[in-house]
Amino acid sequence: MTEWRYVEYQEIAAQEKSAFSMGPFGSKITKENYVNTGVPVVRGVNLARGIFIDDDFVFITNEKADEIMSANVDPGDLIFTHRGTIGQVSMIPREPRFNRYVIGSSQVKTRLDESTAVPEFYYYWFRSTEGQRSILANASTVGVPGIATPLTSIRKLLVPLPPRREQEGIAAVLGALDNKVVANERIASTTDELIQELWDIHLREPGSRKTSLIDVLSITFGAPFKSSEFSSENTGRPLLRIRDLKTFTPKVWTTQRLDKETLVATGDVVAGMDAEFRPVFWLGEEALLNQRVMHVRSRIGGGSPLCREAMRGPLALVESYKTGTTVAHLNKSDLATLLVEIPSEEAVSSFESATAPLHKRLVGGAAENRTLTALRDTLLPQLMSGKLRIRDAEKIVGDAV
Repeated sequence: MTEWRYVEYQEIAAQEKSAFSMGPFGSKITKENYVNTGVPVVRGVNLARGIFIDDDFVFITNEKADEIMSANVDPGDLIFTHRGTIGQVSMIPREPRFNRYVIGSSQVKTRLDESTAVPEFYYYWFRSTEGQRSILANASTVGVPGIATPLTSIRKLLVPLPPRREQEGIAAVLGALDNKVVANERIASTTDELIQELWDIHLREPGSRKTSLIDVLSITFGAPFKSSEFSSENTGRPLLRIRDLKTFTPKVWTTQRLDKETLVATGDVVAGMDAEFRPVFWLGEEALLNQRVMHVRSRIGGGSPLCREAMRGPLALVESYKTGTTVAHLNKSDLATLLVEIPSEEAVSSFESATAPLHKRLVGGAAENRTLTALRDTLLPQLMSGKLRIRDAEKIVGDAV
Protein backbone atom coordinates (compact mmCIF):
# COMPACT_ATOMS: atom_id res chain seq x y z
CA MET A 1 0.00 0.00 0.00
CA THR A 2 1.44 3.35 -1.02
CA GLU A 3 1.42 6.18 1.49
CA TRP A 4 -1.82 8.12 1.32
CA ARG A 5 -1.88 11.84 0.76
CA TYR A 6 -4.10 14.02 2.92
CA VAL A 7 -6.53 16.73 1.81
CA GLU A 8 -9.04 19.00 3.49
CA TYR A 9 -12.37 17.22 3.88
CA GLN A 10 -14.16 19.90 1.86
CA GLU A 11 -12.05 18.98 -1.18
CA ILE A 12 -14.00 15.74 -1.57
CA ALA A 13 -17.43 17.32 -1.06
CA ALA A 14 -20.18 16.79 -3.62
CA GLN A 15 -20.40 19.61 -6.15
CA GLU A 16 -23.76 20.91 -5.01
CA LYS A 17 -25.13 23.63 -2.80
CA SER A 18 -25.32 22.70 0.89
CA ALA A 19 -23.24 19.54 0.46
CA PHE A 20 -21.87 20.39 3.90
CA SER A 21 -24.46 22.03 6.13
CA MET A 22 -25.57 22.36 9.73
CA GLY A 23 -28.90 21.30 11.11
CA PRO A 24 -31.62 23.92 11.58
CA PHE A 25 -31.36 26.40 14.42
CA GLY A 26 -33.49 25.45 17.41
CA SER A 27 -36.18 27.95 16.52
CA LYS A 28 -36.69 26.27 13.12
CA ILE A 29 -37.80 22.98 14.71
CA THR A 30 -39.53 23.03 18.10
CA LYS A 31 -41.57 20.43 19.97
CA GLU A 32 -44.68 22.05 18.53
CA ASN A 33 -43.55 20.87 15.07
CA TYR A 34 -43.43 17.20 16.06
CA VAL A 35 -46.08 14.89 14.61
CA ASN A 36 -46.81 11.18 14.98
CA THR A 37 -45.62 10.25 11.48
CA GLY A 38 -43.77 12.06 8.73
CA VAL A 39 -40.11 12.85 8.09
CA PRO A 40 -37.78 11.47 10.80
CA VAL A 41 -35.37 13.85 12.55
CA VAL A 42 -31.86 12.44 13.02
CA ARG A 43 -30.56 13.09 16.54
CA GLY A 44 -27.59 12.00 18.61
CA VAL A 45 -29.43 8.86 19.74
CA ASN A 46 -29.37 7.63 16.13
CA LEU A 47 -25.58 8.01 15.95
CA ALA A 48 -24.73 6.62 19.37
CA ARG A 49 -23.32 3.28 18.22
CA GLY A 50 -21.66 4.29 14.97
CA ILE A 51 -23.90 2.07 12.82
CA PHE A 52 -26.93 4.23 12.10
CA ILE A 53 -29.82 3.42 14.44
CA ASP A 54 -32.76 3.62 12.05
CA ASP A 55 -35.31 3.89 14.84
CA ASP A 56 -36.34 6.00 17.85
CA PHE A 57 -37.21 9.15 15.90
CA VAL A 58 -39.32 12.22 16.34
CA PHE A 59 -41.08 13.35 13.16
CA ILE A 60 -41.95 16.55 11.34
CA THR A 61 -44.26 17.08 8.37
CA ASN A 62 -43.07 16.94 4.76
CA GLU A 63 -43.96 20.63 4.48
CA LYS A 64 -41.70 21.50 7.41
CA ALA A 65 -38.89 19.37 5.96
CA ASP A 66 -39.25 21.27 2.67
CA GLU A 67 -38.60 24.54 4.55
CA ILE A 68 -35.17 23.29 5.66
CA MET A 69 -33.90 21.57 2.51
CA SER A 70 -30.25 22.11 3.46
CA ALA A 71 -30.86 19.87 6.49
CA ASN A 72 -32.34 17.03 4.39
CA VAL A 73 -30.07 13.99 4.18
CA ASP A 74 -29.83 11.08 1.75
CA PRO A 75 -28.33 7.57 1.79
CA GLY A 76 -24.53 7.82 1.94
CA ASP A 77 -24.49 11.19 3.74
CA LEU A 78 -22.19 11.30 6.78
CA ILE A 79 -23.64 12.90 9.92
CA PHE A 80 -21.55 14.40 12.74
CA THR A 81 -22.67 15.58 16.16
CA HIS A 82 -21.24 19.05 16.80
CA ARG A 83 -22.83 19.71 20.21
CA GLY A 84 -23.17 17.25 23.07
CA THR A 85 -21.49 13.89 22.47
CA ILE A 86 -18.61 15.04 20.28
CA GLY A 87 -17.05 12.31 18.15
CA GLN A 88 -20.34 10.76 17.12
CA VAL A 89 -20.39 10.05 13.38
CA SER A 90 -22.63 7.81 11.32
CA MET A 91 -23.86 7.34 7.77
CA ILE A 92 -27.40 7.24 6.43
CA PRO A 93 -27.74 3.61 5.25
CA ARG A 94 -27.88 2.74 1.58
CA GLU A 95 -31.22 1.03 2.17
CA PRO A 96 -32.90 3.21 4.80
CA ARG A 97 -36.29 2.66 6.40
CA PHE A 98 -37.59 6.07 5.29
CA ASN A 99 -37.55 7.97 2.00
CA ARG A 100 -36.06 11.11 3.54
CA TYR A 101 -34.59 12.38 6.79
CA VAL A 102 -33.59 15.73 8.26
CA ILE A 103 -30.82 16.33 10.76
CA GLY A 104 -31.37 17.93 14.15
CA SER A 105 -29.88 21.17 15.39
CA SER A 106 -26.84 19.43 16.93
CA GLN A 107 -25.76 17.69 13.73
CA VAL A 108 -23.74 18.51 10.61
CA LYS A 109 -24.38 16.84 7.24
CA THR A 110 -21.57 16.06 4.80
CA ARG A 111 -22.25 14.75 1.28
CA LEU A 112 -19.24 13.52 -0.68
CA ASP A 113 -18.31 13.37 -4.36
CA GLU A 114 -18.63 9.63 -4.84
CA SER A 115 -16.56 9.64 -8.02
CA THR A 116 -13.59 10.33 -5.75
CA ALA A 117 -14.66 9.40 -2.23
CA VAL A 118 -16.43 6.32 -0.90
CA PRO A 119 -18.62 7.50 2.01
CA GLU A 120 -18.36 4.14 3.79
CA PHE A 121 -14.57 4.44 3.83
CA TYR A 122 -14.72 7.91 5.39
CA TYR A 123 -17.29 6.76 7.92
CA TYR A 124 -14.84 4.10 9.08
CA TRP A 125 -11.91 6.51 8.97
CA PHE A 126 -13.71 8.98 11.22
CA ARG A 127 -14.48 6.10 13.57
CA SER A 128 -10.77 5.21 13.77
CA THR A 129 -8.45 6.57 16.45
CA GLU A 130 -6.87 9.03 14.02
CA GLY A 131 -10.25 10.18 12.73
CA GLN A 132 -11.67 10.64 16.22
CA ARG A 133 -8.58 12.58 17.22
CA SER A 134 -9.06 14.94 14.28
CA ILE A 135 -12.67 15.66 15.30
CA LEU A 136 -11.94 16.06 19.00
CA ALA A 137 -9.05 18.44 18.31
CA ASN A 138 -11.68 21.10 17.57
CA ALA A 139 -13.84 20.39 20.61
CA SER A 140 -14.49 22.77 23.47
CA THR A 141 -15.38 21.22 26.83
CA VAL A 142 -16.47 24.46 28.49
CA GLY A 143 -20.15 24.10 29.35
CA VAL A 144 -21.91 21.82 26.87
CA PRO A 145 -19.18 20.08 24.80
CA GLY A 146 -19.12 21.34 21.25
CA ILE A 147 -17.03 21.79 18.12
CA ALA A 148 -15.89 25.38 17.71
CA THR A 149 -17.27 26.92 14.47
CA PRO A 150 -18.55 23.44 13.55
CA LEU A 151 -19.12 23.79 9.82
CA THR A 152 -15.76 25.47 9.19
CA SER A 153 -13.92 23.04 11.46
CA ILE A 154 -15.39 19.96 9.78
CA ARG A 155 -14.72 21.33 6.30
CA LYS A 156 -11.05 21.81 7.18
CA LEU A 157 -10.44 18.40 8.74
CA LEU A 158 -7.50 16.66 7.09
CA VAL A 159 -8.49 13.27 5.70
CA PRO A 160 -6.60 10.64 3.69
CA LEU A 161 -7.32 10.27 -0.01
CA PRO A 162 -6.27 6.76 -1.04
CA PRO A 163 -7.10 5.42 -4.50
CA ARG A 164 -10.81 4.76 -4.79
CA ARG A 165 -10.22 1.04 -5.24
CA GLU A 166 -8.48 0.87 -1.86
CA GLN A 167 -11.32 2.83 -0.27
CA GLU A 168 -13.81 0.34 -1.68
CA GLY A 169 -11.78 -2.65 -0.47
CA ILE A 170 -11.47 -1.41 3.10
CA ALA A 171 -15.12 -0.35 3.24
CA ALA A 172 -16.23 -3.75 1.92
CA VAL A 173 -14.21 -5.69 4.50
CA LEU A 174 -15.43 -3.68 7.48
CA GLY A 175 -18.91 -3.36 6.02
CA ALA A 176 -19.31 -7.14 5.85
CA LEU A 177 -18.98 -7.27 9.63
CA ASP A 178 -21.40 -4.39 10.17
CA ASN A 179 -23.87 -5.92 7.71
CA LYS A 180 -23.88 -9.11 9.75
CA VAL A 181 -24.45 -7.07 12.92
CA VAL A 182 -27.39 -5.27 11.30
CA ALA A 183 -28.85 -8.56 10.07
CA ASN A 184 -28.63 -9.98 13.58
CA GLU A 185 -30.32 -6.88 14.96
CA ARG A 186 -33.20 -7.25 12.51
CA ILE A 187 -33.67 -10.85 13.62
CA ALA A 188 -33.56 -9.68 17.24
CA SER A 189 -36.19 -7.02 16.57
CA THR A 190 -38.53 -9.58 15.01
CA THR A 191 -37.88 -11.99 17.88
CA ASP A 192 -38.59 -9.27 20.43
CA GLU A 193 -41.89 -8.39 18.74
CA LEU A 194 -42.87 -12.06 18.77
CA ILE A 195 -42.29 -12.24 22.54
CA GLN A 196 -44.61 -9.25 23.01
CA GLU A 197 -47.28 -10.79 20.77
CA LEU A 198 -47.13 -14.10 22.65
CA TRP A 199 -47.60 -12.27 25.95
CA ASP A 200 -50.68 -10.47 24.64
CA ILE A 201 -52.11 -13.77 23.36
CA HIS A 202 -51.61 -15.49 26.72
CA LEU A 203 -53.11 -12.55 28.60
CA ARG A 204 -56.34 -13.00 26.63
CA GLU A 205 -56.74 -16.57 27.85
CA PRO A 206 -59.19 -17.26 30.72
CA GLY A 207 -57.81 -16.92 34.24
CA SER A 208 -55.71 -13.77 33.82
CA ARG A 209 -55.63 -11.66 36.96
CA LYS A 210 -54.44 -8.33 38.31
CA THR A 211 -52.23 -8.27 41.35
CA SER A 212 -49.66 -6.07 43.07
CA LEU A 213 -46.50 -5.64 41.00
CA ILE A 214 -44.22 -6.15 43.99
CA ASP A 215 -45.92 -9.49 44.77
CA VAL A 216 -45.02 -10.78 41.30
CA LEU A 217 -41.68 -9.10 40.61
CA SER A 218 -38.57 -8.57 42.71
CA ILE A 219 -37.03 -5.15 42.10
CA THR A 220 -33.39 -4.34 42.93
CA PHE A 221 -32.14 -0.77 42.68
CA GLY A 222 -28.68 0.16 41.45
CA ALA A 223 -25.96 1.27 43.85
CA PRO A 224 -24.43 4.78 44.09
CA PHE A 225 -20.97 4.20 42.64
CA LYS A 226 -18.72 7.24 43.02
CA SER A 227 -17.78 9.08 39.83
CA SER A 228 -14.39 9.81 41.42
CA GLU A 229 -13.62 6.10 41.11
CA PHE A 230 -14.70 5.74 37.49
CA SER A 231 -11.88 4.40 35.33
CA SER A 232 -10.87 3.96 31.73
CA GLU A 233 -12.09 1.08 29.59
CA ASN A 234 -11.26 -2.40 30.89
CA THR A 235 -9.91 -1.08 34.20
CA GLY A 236 -12.14 -2.56 36.88
CA ARG A 237 -15.66 -3.64 36.02
CA PRO A 238 -18.14 -2.14 33.52
CA LEU A 239 -20.89 0.00 35.02
CA LEU A 240 -24.41 -0.09 33.59
CA ARG A 241 -25.75 3.46 33.67
CA ILE A 242 -29.11 4.73 32.45
CA ARG A 243 -27.54 6.15 29.28
CA ASP A 244 -26.35 2.66 28.30
CA LEU A 245 -29.85 1.20 27.98
CA LYS A 246 -30.12 2.16 24.31
CA THR A 247 -26.64 1.06 23.21
CA PHE A 248 -25.98 -1.87 25.58
CA THR A 249 -22.39 -0.64 25.70
CA PRO A 250 -21.07 0.64 29.04
CA LYS A 251 -18.79 3.65 28.65
CA VAL A 252 -17.49 3.73 32.21
CA TRP A 253 -15.68 1.20 34.39
CA THR A 254 -15.20 1.32 38.15
CA THR A 255 -12.67 -0.09 40.57
CA GLN A 256 -15.00 0.51 43.52
CA ARG A 257 -16.51 -2.41 45.42
CA LEU A 258 -19.66 -2.05 47.50
CA ASP A 259 -21.25 -4.40 50.03
CA LYS A 260 -24.58 -4.23 48.21
CA GLU A 261 -24.01 -4.38 44.46
CA THR A 262 -25.84 -6.13 41.66
CA LEU A 263 -24.30 -7.80 38.63
CA VAL A 264 -26.55 -7.75 35.57
CA ALA A 265 -26.11 -10.68 33.20
CA THR A 266 -26.80 -10.62 29.48
CA GLY A 267 -30.52 -11.19 28.99
CA ASP A 268 -31.61 -9.85 32.39
CA VAL A 269 -34.38 -7.25 32.56
CA VAL A 270 -33.49 -3.68 33.54
CA ALA A 271 -35.25 -0.33 33.35
CA GLY A 272 -34.26 3.29 33.76
CA MET A 273 -35.85 5.43 36.47
CA ASP A 274 -35.47 8.86 34.87
CA ALA A 275 -37.25 10.39 31.83
CA GLU A 276 -38.28 7.13 30.12
CA PHE A 277 -39.41 4.01 31.95
CA ARG A 278 -38.92 1.20 29.44
CA PRO A 279 -38.04 -2.32 30.60
CA VAL A 280 -35.51 -3.96 28.28
CA PHE A 281 -33.46 -7.11 28.01
CA TRP A 282 -29.88 -6.09 28.79
CA LEU A 283 -27.93 -7.25 25.72
CA GLY A 284 -24.50 -5.98 26.75
CA GLU A 285 -21.78 -7.77 28.67
CA GLU A 286 -22.15 -8.50 32.38
CA ALA A 287 -22.09 -5.17 34.24
CA LEU A 288 -22.63 -3.58 37.63
CA LEU A 289 -25.99 -1.89 38.21
CA ASN A 290 -25.64 1.85 38.83
CA GLN A 291 -28.12 4.06 40.66
CA ARG A 292 -31.31 5.16 38.85
CA VAL A 293 -31.44 1.81 37.04
CA MET A 294 -33.42 -1.13 38.40
CA HIS A 295 -33.08 -4.87 37.90
CA VAL A 296 -36.20 -7.06 37.64
CA ARG A 297 -36.64 -10.72 38.59
CA SER A 298 -39.73 -12.88 38.91
CA ARG A 299 -41.17 -14.04 42.23
CA ILE A 300 -43.44 -16.59 40.52
CA GLY A 301 -40.89 -18.67 38.65
CA GLY A 302 -40.91 -17.00 35.25
CA GLY A 303 -37.83 -15.90 33.32
CA SER A 304 -36.78 -12.65 31.71
CA PRO A 305 -39.55 -12.56 29.05
CA LEU A 306 -42.23 -12.67 31.77
CA CYS A 307 -40.45 -9.95 33.77
CA ARG A 308 -40.10 -7.63 30.79
CA GLU A 309 -43.67 -8.09 29.59
CA ALA A 310 -45.20 -7.79 33.05
CA MET A 311 -43.36 -4.50 33.60
CA ARG A 312 -44.25 -2.89 30.28
CA GLY A 313 -47.83 -1.91 31.07
CA PRO A 314 -47.31 -0.54 34.60
CA LEU A 315 -44.24 1.49 33.63
CA ALA A 316 -46.00 2.91 30.57
CA LEU A 317 -48.80 4.03 32.91
CA VAL A 318 -46.37 5.81 35.24
CA GLU A 319 -44.63 7.46 32.29
CA SER A 320 -47.97 8.71 30.95
CA TYR A 321 -49.01 10.48 34.14
CA LYS A 322 -45.54 11.88 34.81
CA THR A 323 -45.20 13.33 31.30
CA GLY A 324 -44.97 17.11 31.47
CA THR A 325 -42.65 17.32 34.45
CA THR A 326 -39.20 18.74 33.71
CA VAL A 327 -37.58 15.31 34.05
CA ALA A 328 -39.85 12.48 35.15
CA HIS A 329 -38.50 10.29 37.96
CA LEU A 330 -39.64 6.83 39.00
CA ASN A 331 -39.52 6.12 42.72
CA LYS A 332 -39.86 3.08 44.95
CA SER A 333 -43.18 4.47 46.19
CA ASP A 334 -44.51 4.50 42.61
CA LEU A 335 -43.81 0.80 42.21
CA ALA A 336 -45.55 -0.08 45.48
CA THR A 337 -48.87 1.25 44.14
CA LEU A 338 -48.80 -0.45 40.74
CA LEU A 339 -50.86 -3.40 39.62
CA VAL A 340 -49.72 -5.90 37.01
CA GLU A 341 -51.81 -8.22 34.85
CA ILE A 342 -50.60 -11.81 34.82
CA PRO A 343 -51.92 -14.78 32.80
CA SER A 344 -53.16 -17.92 34.53
CA GLU A 345 -50.58 -20.38 35.87
CA GLU A 346 -51.17 -22.68 32.91
CA ALA A 347 -50.79 -19.77 30.45
CA VAL A 348 -47.61 -18.56 32.20
CA SER A 349 -46.13 -22.05 31.81
CA SER A 350 -47.06 -22.08 28.12
CA PHE A 351 -45.60 -18.59 27.64
CA GLU A 352 -42.35 -19.63 29.29
CA SER A 353 -42.01 -22.70 27.06
CA ALA A 354 -42.64 -20.63 23.94
CA THR A 355 -40.36 -17.71 24.79
CA ALA A 356 -37.36 -19.40 26.44
CA PRO A 357 -35.78 -20.35 23.06
CA LEU A 358 -36.59 -16.89 21.66
CA HIS A 359 -34.87 -15.23 24.60
CA LYS A 360 -31.89 -17.58 24.18
CA ARG A 361 -31.69 -16.50 20.53
CA LEU A 362 -31.63 -12.83 21.57
CA VAL A 363 -28.80 -13.43 24.03
CA GLY A 364 -26.81 -15.50 21.52
CA GLY A 365 -27.22 -12.90 18.78
CA ALA A 366 -26.06 -10.17 21.13
CA ALA A 367 -22.95 -12.16 22.03
CA GLU A 368 -22.16 -12.74 18.35
CA ASN A 369 -22.55 -9.03 17.64
CA ARG A 370 -20.11 -8.13 20.41
CA THR A 371 -17.59 -10.53 18.85
CA LEU A 372 -18.12 -9.10 15.36
CA THR A 373 -17.85 -5.53 16.63
CA ALA A 374 -14.65 -6.31 18.51
CA LEU A 375 -13.17 -7.86 15.34
CA ARG A 376 -14.15 -4.79 13.30
CA ASP A 377 -12.57 -2.48 15.86
CA THR A 378 -9.38 -4.58 15.78
CA LEU A 379 -9.14 -4.59 11.98
CA LEU A 380 -10.05 -0.91 11.54
CA PRO A 381 -6.77 0.70 12.70
CA GLN A 382 -4.68 -2.00 11.03
CA LEU A 383 -6.35 -1.43 7.67
CA MET A 384 -6.18 2.35 7.98
CA SER A 385 -2.48 2.24 8.85
CA GLY A 386 -1.58 -0.26 6.14
CA LYS A 387 -0.35 -2.85 8.66
CA LEU A 388 -2.94 -5.31 7.36
CA ARG A 389 -3.50 -6.02 3.67
CA ILE A 390 -7.05 -5.99 2.38
CA ARG A 391 -6.82 -9.58 1.08
CA ASP A 392 -5.68 -10.82 4.51
CA ALA A 393 -8.52 -8.94 6.20
CA GLU A 394 -10.99 -10.45 3.73
CA LYS A 395 -9.89 -13.94 4.79
CA ILE A 396 -10.33 -13.10 8.49
CA VAL A 397 -13.77 -11.59 7.94
CA GLY A 398 -14.86 -14.44 5.68
CA ASP A 399 -14.11 -16.92 8.46
CA ALA A 400 -16.07 -14.79 10.96
CA VAL A 401 -19.26 -14.27 8.98
